[in-house]
Amino acid sequence: MNWKKDSWKNYPIKQQPVYPNEKELNKTLAKLEKLPPLVFAGEIRNLQKNLARVTRKEAFLLQGGDCAESFENFGAVNIRDMFKLLLQMAIVLTFAGGCPVVKIGRIAGQFAKPRSSDFEEVNGVSLPSYRGDIINGFEFDEKARVPSPKRMIEAYYQSATTLNLLRGFAKGGLADLHEVHRWNLGFLKKSKLQKQYTDISEKISETLAFMEACGINTGNVPSLKEVSIYTSHEALLLPYEEALTRVDSLRNEIYDCSAHMLWIGERTREIDGAHVHFLSGVKNPLGVKIGPSASASDIIALSNALNPSNEEGRLNIIIRMGAEKIEQNLPKIFKELRSEGLNLIYSIDPMHGNTVKAGNYKTREFDNIIKEVRAFFEVGIAEGIYPGGVHLEMTGQDVTECTGGIVSNVKTENLQKRYETQCDPRLNADQALELAFLIADLVKKARA
Repeated sequence: MNWKKDSWKNYPIKQQPVYPNEKELNKTLAKLEKLPPLVFAGEIRNLQKNLARVTRKEAFLLQGGDCAESFENFGAVNIRDMFKLLLQMAIVLTFAGGCPVVKIGRIAGQFAKPRSSDFEEVNGVSLPSYRGDIINGFEFDEKARVPSPKRMIEAYYQSATTLNLLRGFAKGGLADLHEVHRWNLGFLKKSKLQKQYTDISEKISETLAFMEACGINTGNVPSLKEVSIYTSHEALLLPYEEALTRVDSLRNEIYDCSAHMLWIGERTREIDGAHVHFLSGVKNPLGVKIGPSASASDIIALSNALNPSNEEGRLNIIIRMGAEKIEQNLPKIFKELRSEGLNLIYSIDPMHGNTVKAGNYKTREFDNIIKEVRAFFEVGIAEGIYPGGVHLEMTGQDVTECTGGIVSNVKTENLQKRYETQCDPRLNADQALELAFLIADLVKKARA
């Protein structure tokens, strides 16, 4: 009743930059408010319908992409390879897991990052922390680390260009099922898990051949060559989110048109905080990251605040506890939530709770990522909760940022070869696909 798109300013807030020039900030936000929406209300409603199927155990949510998008590394090849990786993983989950997949990228807006400290120190020099390209520069330089409102405009235009490419790839032939099949075969040739992948490949070939024989092909069934991929990011920088919040002219409903789905991080999910208040007033599907300190009562309170009507497909609880804590903490939470009757999606983020230091590099061990994913599914199945999704930081590039993996087998001493992230370590394409095959088996068990 008391919500307005700027009423978040009346609530306590964390993880926000302090802009030195308020006049420049206001001018930038005024320009953003006049720019077209990045996504449309109809697309957002379609996403919620698809996510409602996840709530009902009829589908699985695959959400993944860059830790933090970069102005410097922006380009068509990176976008194409991320699109391709999402499709490859979805194909594996669909065929091996026997389950439709809702595909959401951490893309076209994932520019802001929460930080554990306001300052970074290098060789005795202390500067404000890098908070993502939408706020300040990655270079360890005093001038670069000053927050600049103009970066929001660059983030907007990069997001618009990314969305344009994604829509073109999704509808222009790159998503043709035959093309995806060939991509998977390319991966199979260098895989040590040859037999498992070959079995999947043969099933895809047999299915396509059968459909062709029945007269079902890309010429008369558009869904064989077109897909829907939605966008998401952490709604951290609230001035930017406010500026892109619009009223849908058809239904008079309020949507944050910066992305199809927004989520709130573990560091900003206070029930009486600005981020929860702001997102409670928009109609987008939402996510909330839940760490090891959370309780079932925290999740119930967040559900009441963000999804008071208990809508299907509205709220995604993204578990991120770490491999060492999830088995200890999650069973009690799921046991208490099971009887609440809440229409929630539960997904696993096995990345953020498993970050370790290896020399000068932050990394994540693939074995720990697998361990947390397995525990999430096992606990969910044991407690009668559907483990309905996965949330990954990953890239379509052949980076060396996370150690391990049967296919990549990245060693600690090899991290420096292609350590390209500007924030947290990401799975490379081989590691992500390997994980998809593991998850597919777990999804099949969960749905059975």
